[in-house]
Amino acid sequence: MEANTAFNNEKYIQEQTSEILKRVEKFDNKLYLEFGGKLLFDYHASRVLPGYDPNVKMRLLQALKDEADILLCIYAGDIERKKIRADFGITYDSDALKLIDDLRGWGIDVLGVVITRFENQPSALQFKYKLERRNIRVYTHQYTKGYPTDIDLIVSDEGYGNNEYIETDKPLVIVTGPGPGSGKLATSLSQVYHDYKRGVFAGYAKFETFPIWNLPLKHPVNVAYEAATADIRDFNLIDPFHLEAYNQKTVNYNRDVEVFPVLKRILKKIMGDEPFYKSPTDMGVNRAGFAITNDKATQEAAKQEVIRRYFRYRCEYVMGLTDKETVQRVELLVKDFNLELDYRRVVEPARTAAIKGRESGKGNEGIFCGAAIDLGNGTIVVGNNSPQFHAASSLILHAIKQLAEIPDKIKLLPPNIVESVRNLKTKVLNEKTLSLDLEETLIALSISATVNPAAQLAMEKLGELHGCEVHMTHIPTPGDEAGLRRLGVNLTSDPNFSTKDLFIS
Repeated sequence: MEANTAFNNEKYIQEQTSEILKRVEKFDNKLYLEFGGKLLFDYHASRVLPGYDPNVKMRLLQALKDEADILLCIYAGDIERKKIRADFGITYDSDALKLIDDLRGWGIDVLGVVITRFENQPSALQFKYKLERRNIRVYTHQYTKGYPTDIDLIVSDEGYGNNEYIETDKPLVIVTGPGPGSGKLATSLSQVYHDYKRGVFAGYAKFETFPIWNLPLKHPVNVAYEAATADIRDFNLIDPFHLEAYNQKTVNYNRDVEVFPVLKRILKKIMGDEPFYKSPTDMGVNRAGFAITNDKATQEAAKQEVIRRYFRYRCEYVMGLTDKETVQRVELLVKDFNLELDYRRVVEPARTAAIKGRESGKGNEGIFCGAAIDLGNGTIVVGNNSPQFHAASSLILHAIKQLAEIPDKIKLLPPNIVESVRNLKTKVLNEKTLSLDLEETLIALSISATVNPAAQLAMEKLGELHGCEVHMTHIPTPGDEAGLRRLGVNLTSDPNFSTKDLFIS
């Protein structure tokens, strides 16, 4: 499903490239540029800025690749506690490996990987050895001594000087990572320190898409960023340093504002004179706000994202992945916009489908799950669970039949194929559940398509589900979640479990 375009990617790339190269020239043709947010597959940005290419930063890198080296930072603690990147369902260390592969696929090599705040954690060591044995340079940086109060110790051979220097050849060094708190700032400043000791007058800047500095503080796009980072307690505010220096209101977020006095003192200590920047906003090179072409559509998309985040954190809370304060923070953001949860159009139809399933008595284990999808053309399709299919499977089969204009009475999956998969699950693989999850259903559909023209026609419509809104009344099982993620839908669910079992493989 194509959203109404509200963002000009070409203008964004043109302005962003120009701004970055101008910043490089302001220093001694050596700039460490901290890349915040997701370098690839930035689905948050594409949801709140309709038309935004989730890989536009990679296109930007391609335009700059002759001028840039890339360093990938990852915090050792995130490796140790197996922190998850939610939109892929993979750990941060796996995401780092995927990012290296993806960059290579775009013709861009990573100069090296920096494991930050490294204390010989077993998982971090294993990650280091895995990379080195694949011929990828790995650097380890310890926690910076004296940070954040003792500037003399920070800017010394015992502080930044204690970190291994990373040799770079290009005038621009992109410093990125799989998520917030990866150690990008410390790595950048450590490199600036080492360069100055070598007589190279390097600089530092930051490329962060959100919050967007030239949108109002309470603009839904900026509020959606607060919702997305509620678990790490980020919040937006007017940049007080920029207001004092220029009498201009700009938006930044708490961590950048809090660290700025320290950062300014560190840069002054390294450079020996007053640093180039008077505010956190000065450090940024973000031009996203200038590429928005439809503010009304953007505001609506961002409000929807706030609601999605609320549903997500409620589910993470019942799964033990986040705390109650995180849920409450996003709930307040929903209330600030006077939004009800059914403002998300697919919520009530999904819940109604679950009720109808209960009335028909077709659920598994006495649990009745409903699901709904907005096809983007005003049509909402629903599905519910049955002894044959999970609710997600039922939903997707109904949706592609609708798109292919196939009558309800025509079956996409013959009973013999469904029964064959069920027998495989129970008699060969010794699983307890009979009904097919979405991944299993899609495989069965592909088999059916070889002999069933209707199934082939319906399967060709799967690509049209990308970007569609989906809601489920229960947390999806792993097979359902993986299938929906691969289809590229925007999924939310109520914080209910689809089975009484505690362990779900």
